[in-house]
Amino acid sequence: MKSPDEVLREGELEKRSDSLFQLWKKKRGVLTSDRLSLFPASPRARPKELRFHSILKVDCVERTGKYVYFTIVTTDHKEIDFRCAGESCWNAAIALALIDFQNRRALQDFRSRQERTAPAALAAPAEAAEAAVAAAASEPSRPSPQPKPRTP
Repeated sequence: MKSPDEVLREGELEKRSDSLFQLWKKKRGVLTSDRLSLFPASPRARPKELRFHSILKVDCVERTGKYVYFTIVTTDHKEIDFRCAGESCWNAAIALALIDFQNRRALQDFRSRQERTAPAALAAPAEAAEAAVAAAASEPSRPSPQPKPRTP
């Protein structure tokens, strides 16, 4: 299993700004198994992190001559537009890392549900046995049937 800090991909991609003019700004992207970090051009600025638990999907992939355009949709339905050089395949790398993250999370959820229900399932046969013993003890005792004598 990959550690959350292991870098899967690193390189340049561009993010469309939210400003009025919607300019494309170059970012250095670092993709790990649980997030996409975007480092701005200025060295003092903090990176923006898009954690996979807050991303729904990678959507709207469009290829032009020079660029691949794609959109990351967050859990609050915000759309963040990106573009990258056609041969860099950032969209595919992000989509695959997101699917891997979602699969790991689904497995963890499934296992934790199993662990919560397993003690109850194991206790059920023991409780049934205890109930059968209690029921047998509360019934009035009947004499056991005597064998009939044989006649010659």
